[in-house]
Amino acid sequence: MTPLPDCYCPYDGTRVRAGSLDWCCPSCRGPLDLDFAPTPAPCTSLVGRVNSLWRYAECLPLSAPSVSLGEGRTPLVELGDGISAKLDFLMPTLSFKDRGAVLLAELALRLRPRQVLADSSGNAGTAIAAYCARAALPCTVYVPAGTSAKKLEQIRAHGARLHIVDRDREATARAAREAADEEGVFYASHVFNPYFLHGTKTYVHELWEDLGGRLPDVIVVPVGNGTLLLGAWLAVAELHTAGLIGRRPALYAVQSAAVAPLAHAWTEGADDLAGRTPMAPTLAEGIAIPHPPRARQILRAVKESGGGFLTVTEDQIRDAQGDLASRGLYVESTGVACWAAVREGALGDRTAVVPLCGAGVKSGVADG
Repeated sequence: MTPLPDCYCPYDGTRVRAGSLDWCCPSCRGPLDLDFAPTPAPCTSLVGRVNSLWRYAECLPLSAPSVSLGEGRTPLVELGDGISAKLDFLMPTLSFKDRGAVLLAELALRLRPRQVLADSSGNAGTAIAAYCARAALPCTVYVPAGTSAKKLEQIRAHGARLHIVDRDREATARAAREAADEEGVFYASHVFNPYFLHGTKTYVHELWEDLGGRLPDVIVVPVGNGTLLLGAWLAVAELHTAGLIGRRPALYAVQSAAVAPLAHAWTEGADDLAGRTPMAPTLAEGIAIPHPPRARQILRAVKESGGGFLTVTEDQIRDAQGDLASRGLYVESTGVACWAAVREGALGDRTAVVPLCGAGVKSGVADG
């Protein structure tokens, strides 16, 4: 079994030893990164490998998976005008969160905690519940009041215990983090645990392979807590450092105009969140995160890539959701945010890929 790498705090350098159940930096209580710098294999070496994200074994901090459900290798389809969509809603639990959840469950299986705990607005919770079921690990998922009934049904179906917090997403995260400090608890946080990012980065490794060893001019991702964007940042760095791509694509982050703290900070030229920003209800509930813990990393990744931020209105979300449905793609409202942002030419003539992150059956199509 491959030894586990240590974790470290990206802000103050504090190290956390491999195998620890510590879920955050002991000094600043911030999220952790992984002391892991892999070298990806060239495309020619991937022929004949397992048809899941585990085909990129050299780039993953865990090897020989026992809890895989065949996640990854989702289709890439053209939408027109140089834009393609990656159908990441075609995953075992119908969202891209499976990419990170399988890494967390595999890690928990090796650490053998008495309890796995997660917090989520829905998709991450269903993914963690499913992979914990696969691993026969006891799991509790904290969710805010108002979470989609279909997502709650899915979490329960996998045998996880639901803890519904009668407040918003932020309060739910605080409650989960308090419980995560108890002895013997593995906090399967898709925000704080860096293994999750090393799962989501396989999204870009797949793009690179499917496009014949290259990447589009622009990678567009929805951003709430930023787990897909930061995973993409990791993958692009790995491929570029290995000499497998000649240039780095620009990363464009999409937020709902109703809850856009990162886009606001970007506009202000700030390196971190610029105070409290106005917030309103949004159809894109999965990215409605007012205070993402990795804000500084997200802003830095976008800046270093030469990208930017885009925001979308509720009407744009509804229209884009209907447009995709008319093309045969039934995607939940959060999952259409990127298409809503770029479908009318926001990127000019540059090639781009957008993710369709969650299936429409999870929350339904918005009325409009």
